[in-house]
Parts: sequence; C-alpha cells; structure tokens
Amino acid sequence: MTSKRLYRSHNKVLGGVLAGFAEYFSVDVILVRVIYVLLSLFSAGFPGLLVYIIFWAVTPEKPFDPLNPDINS
Repeated sequence: MTSKRLYRSHNKVLGGVLAGFAEYFSVDVILVRVIYVLLSLFSAGFPGLLVYIIFWAVTPEKPFDPLNPDINS
C-alpha cells in the first residue's frame, strides 16, 4: 500500500503550497486557491497568510523524477 504524502507542488504561483493541497486531495487547484482567498478575507487576512508561510516552511518540495514526467507537474 502506498501512502500519500503532502508536498509543495511544482505547479506554483507563490510557494506551491495550495497546489500541493490540491494534488493531495485530488481537487482542482483553482478551487483550493479560491477557498483559501475567501477564508483569508473573512478571517482578516493575517491568519491565512501566517498559515501559508508555516506550511511553505514545513512542507517539503515534491521530488523531481526525470524518468517519470507524469509526476513532475
């Protein structure tokens, strides 16, 4: 059984955190980004930014595999 692991994605706008969450939960990255922006706006922005920075610092970047280009996106 393979275990899923949360990584920062190479499909990134800033740090790849939200794209990593989208890949982990198998949902569209746009949906994750819209939900994040709405939650950040309704929580006065600061907690959302702080959580993003923490996840960016803690979550490892997705490893690059030159032999399997399908997993590198």
